[in-house]
Amino acid sequence: MSDRLHSIRSTARRWWPLAVAIPVGAVGGAGYALLAPPVYAANSYVVVVPVDQTQAAQTTNFAQAYGRLAGQPQVLALAAADAGKTTAELANLVHGTTSPDAPVIEIDGSGAHPQDAVRSADAVARALVSFGNTSSKETGVRLVPLAAAAAPDAPSTPSRKLDVAVGGAAGVLIGSLVLMTRRRPGQAAQPVTAPAAAPGAGPAPAAGDAPEPVVPAPAKEAPGKPAPAKQAAGKEAAGKEAVGKQAAKEKEAAAKEAPEKEQAAK
Repeated sequence: MSDRLHSIRSTARRWWPLAVAIPVGAVGGAGYALLAPPVYAANSYVVVVPVDQTQAAQTTNFAQAYGRLAGQPQVLALAAADAGKTTAELANLVHGTTSPDAPVIEIDGSGAHPQDAVRSADAVARALVSFGNTSSKETGVRLVPLAAAAAPDAPSTPSRKLDVAVGGAAGVLIGSLVLMTRRRPGQAAQPVTAPAAAPGAGPAPAAGDAPEPVVPAPAKEAPGKPAPAKQAAGKEAAGKEAVGKQAAKEKEAAAKEAPEKEQAAK
């Protein structure tokens, strides 16, 4: 039982940043979903049709061009009075999207209430139709309202499930960063020690002191093996001693012969 309790405590001590960060992040996401103002979205559709069949292949290209103009001031100025908004407000609430394979323009409108979103989307769609049809003779196409916007049943943002998931993911990220930067238990910082000196070596020089030059010790002569110079000197001394002994013997012999020569002379 004690081992199991110790294991639980060790696990909790190690993983507590994640255990705390994930619920806190999820609660933060839920709080944002409850406090953020709701935003409703509505969509209105406009289709581009050819004036004559010779321009049928160009309708998709004109739809993409008019879709870009849906958020421009020249179109929004025509829709501002109908939507009850200013041109700057409509620029933030409405934008157009197109399909690459169909001559349909989708006008997306948003607002704090469902009717505000519907009014903005329909006003910009009518203004775009009016703006585009003024040049039908030159372009060879006409814009026709396809479907009016419908009032949404629920706000598009905030989404409670999505916000809670995003908050939990943020908690996982923050908790993981804390785990990476947090020192594990028992991993205390170890002091840095200098390497041990070799036996017989002197004390290490202090920092900044220049090392003393090392003078090699004279090589010791092996016993019984004299150096060549000493051998030569010994031989020379021995020769001189032998010469001196020979000269002494010759003097001694000469001294003995001198009296004999004197007696013979008498």
